[in-house]
Amino acid sequence: MPESHQRSPLRLPKPQRALLVIGLLAAWLLVGLLAFKVSEAQGLKQLHEAASHQLDLLAAAIDNEVTRHASIASAVSLSTDVRALLQAPAKEKYLFRAAANHFLEMLNDHLGGPAIFVLDTTGLVIASSDTNISDTLLGADLSSMPFFQGALAGTPVRHYATDHVSKEPGFFIALPILDEQHDWQVIGVAVVKSSVRAAERRLRAQDAPTLIVDANDIVLLASLPEYRYATLQRQPPETLARISREQFAGQVLGATVLDIDIHAAEEGVTVPPAWQAGNALDTFEGTKSYLVLSRRLPETAWRIVVFSDLRPVTVLALTHATLAAAAFGCLLLGLLYLDQSRRMALDRRKALGMLERANQRLEGKVAARTIDLSEAVRRLECEVAERLRVEQALRAAQDERIHSAQLAVLGKMATGIVHELSQLLGAIGTLSANAIEYTRRGDQATSAENLRIVGHLSGQMGDIITPLKTFARRSPATLGAVNVAQTVDAALFLFAQRLREQNIEVELPADSWIAWCDRNRLQLVLVNLIGNAIHAMVGQPVRRLSFANAPASEGRLALSVTDSGSGLSPQTLAHLFEPFFTTKPAGSGLGLGLTLSRDILRDFGGDLLGEPAHGGGARFIVVLPVTPSS
Repeated sequence: MPESHQRSPLRLPKPQRALLVIGLLAAWLLVGLLAFKVSEAQGLKQLHEAASHQLDLLAAAIDNEVTRHASIASAVSLSTDVRALLQAPAKEKYLFRAAANHFLEMLNDHLGGPAIFVLDTTGLVIASSDTNISDTLLGADLSSMPFFQGALAGTPVRHYATDHVSKEPGFFIALPILDEQHDWQVIGVAVVKSSVRAAERRLRAQDAPTLIVDANDIVLLASLPEYRYATLQRQPPETLARISREQFAGQVLGATVLDIDIHAAEEGVTVPPAWQAGNALDTFEGTKSYLVLSRRLPETAWRIVVFSDLRPVTVLALTHATLAAAAFGCLLLGLLYLDQSRRMALDRRKALGMLERANQRLEGKVAARTIDLSEAVRRLECEVAERLRVEQALRAAQDERIHSAQLAVLGKMATGIVHELSQLLGAIGTLSANAIEYTRRGDQATSAENLRIVGHLSGQMGDIITPLKTFARRSPATLGAVNVAQTVDAALFLFAQRLREQNIEVELPADSWIAWCDRNRLQLVLVNLIGNAIHAMVGQPVRRLSFANAPASEGRLALSVTDSGSGLSPQTLAHLFEPFFTTKPAGSGLGLGLTLSRDILRDFGGDLLGEPAHGGGARFIVVLPVTPSS
């Protein structure tokens, strides 16, 4: 087919076609976005109007509910019985209390609901309408309550608080009682406590979450009871403690912080879902967005806050955006479909040609790759053979180094071994001469006893020589089950004289473990560690060498060797296993013992660790496998 017939229907060059597609997609998104914004703005406006109307009705109802008993305080302040009680001398007040209580009870029964009581100028409740119930306020000291302090100053006060007797919150209306005959002096305070339960029930009946907060931004009532006494903003603990003590009878305040700007809420503020993450409003189905509106209750100085769910607005806006973009999207998709059909037909023909050429190139590459792989296999075989040879050489060198270390240890202990054997040989010579003399005298019993002792001493010499021959024998590493306790005893035997000379106390574990390793090489590791420990304890007041074993992770055994020597400094720990590093004087060591010991242990799946010991000294941990490694 000619090239002119293979172009897209738009007959535009590829760069221009790409720009056209991008432009159409941008226009489609813009149409949807504009529709969403317009619908959302209209929905927010309607929601704001509905929430504002609801707030006005709810605010008027609650304001009327909590303040409908406000005039009672004036009636109490005008009562002659109450005035007589307040003006009576302290010793005669009991004569007037019954009449004042009866008046307050009658007034309360007639009005039905509120608690009415009278305080003297010290804040003591001297008359009350609740004298017939168990938790009466009569005799309670309310001098610390803000409503009393404000009324005592001559100002009527309306205040939410919790008294210390009934622990029941309420709306307190306090009015000073004045004595007109003595320059209108305050002689007492008349208080009416209105219940807030009716207002709280009204809040719970609301569909949207609703709060009532006071001037201190503390939630007094809520449609969700668990948010009572929450705060809108974080406040200092001392401020909350003071308000709780004065107004809420010790209730905990501010345990929950809602983080709402109450002043911004007067005009309406949107709370996004991200704002609520970890916030107390999670209970209000925290995945939602809310429109928060507030109104002031003029008669109480409270504010009422309503949370209106924005989800219906968002859903409606998304629906309008979808519908607005659908028509434009259908046209766009139709054009793109026609263009893509032509492109796919052209690409299919091109792909067939490319596949044929790629198949030819692949066959050539397979042939070349086969030759390369054959050469790589040959080189790999040569490398494997060379690595096996080097590994054998390294293992032989390692065995030679281990044997040299064994001989070096024996050389260091030669003096002690010669001394032990010399003593035994001297004793054997003396006992042999004595046996000859006793035989000559005919004392066969004494002669036989001397010969028996000679035989025992010869056995002791054999006990000394046999471990030395085993330790010094050159042999490849042979892994098997090894009794760790016996290996420790064999290593200690080589240092028996030095341990006695330096008066070193040796502590061994009560039990034993079986490890999977080479006995001779494990003994060499222990000899190195014991020799280092003996050298470290020279001149120490306490010389103790301790061995302990315990199970380690992954089915391994941990054997610890602990001395009471000079310990390990941080600098020593940093270079502990480096070759040729030593803390001994020049000529006393090459600094290869610990490095060699760790290499030996790692060869059969173990390890060597070093650390300072508790209470001073050094602690080395020999980690050994207890089962053959797979």
